Amino acid sequence: MSSIKELFQHKKNNVLNVYCTAGYPKLESTLEVIKALQQNGADLVEIGMPYSDPLADGPVIQASSTIALANGMTIHKLFEQLKTLHDAGQKKVPIVLMGYMNPVLQYGFEKFCKDAAAVGVDGLILPDLPEYEFETEYGPIIKKYGLDFIFLVTPETSEQRVKKLDALSSGFLYAVSSSSTTGKDKNFTSVQHYLEKLQSYKLQNPVLVGFGIKDKASFTDACEFSNGAIIGTAYIKALENSIDINSSTQAFLKTITL
Repeated sequence: MSSIKELFQHKKNNVLNVYCTAGYPKLESTLEVIKALQQNGADLVEIGMPYSDPLADGPVIQASSTIALANGMTIHKLFEQLKTLHDAGQKKVPIVLMGYMNPVLQYGFEKFCKDAAAVGVDGLILPDLPEYEFETEYGPIIKKYGLDFIFLVTPETSEQRVKKLDALSSGFLYAVSSSSTTGKDKNFTSVQHYLEKLQSYKLQNPVLVGFGIKDKASFTDACEFSNGAIIGTAYIKALENSIDINSSTQAFLKTITL
């Protein structure tokens, strides 16, 4: 059983997935950020692999990617950092990599999956990997290396397609709260109907809600009709001018979980 599936077996509600950008705010910040998240209440860590043309990301995460790339972050560098964490036995929660196909294909898709699994990565989110290509070409490679793969669904995704993407996903299903980029404010009254609809489909995977989760109120609202939520932009903002990553992370997560 994968680490992500194990997590949802022992914690079915209020699962907190926190997104961070690899190599932000500084090139060597990645491990410090992961350790701080683990120590202060994150159940899952989603690491963004910075890319110059991120389709789903809002301005805050785009800016963090630009800084990370300028810092010299690459997939190779990220894997070196994760290997240090893995080899030292310091990885305490599941790690998911989020990114886009272009840099992964440049790295070599099978090599990417093999190297990711070797350094303790548990799952992948690649929003621009189409369903057909996943089924026919890339899915078997991902499965070969024991990685979970998470598809995204939106309020506009049909019931038939939601169920298909749920069947193809493993680990969890990522429910985008609305069809927009990350970081946009959401009215969760309008999101509630969508999440209730997903609940009624009796999906095989747990559901985590992302986009617009930024504080205790939005986290609580998201968790009412799902297994948990994903916070990204608000955490990146908390790190923006951070002098001490652990202290900033602790202070931020307290506002969500207490």
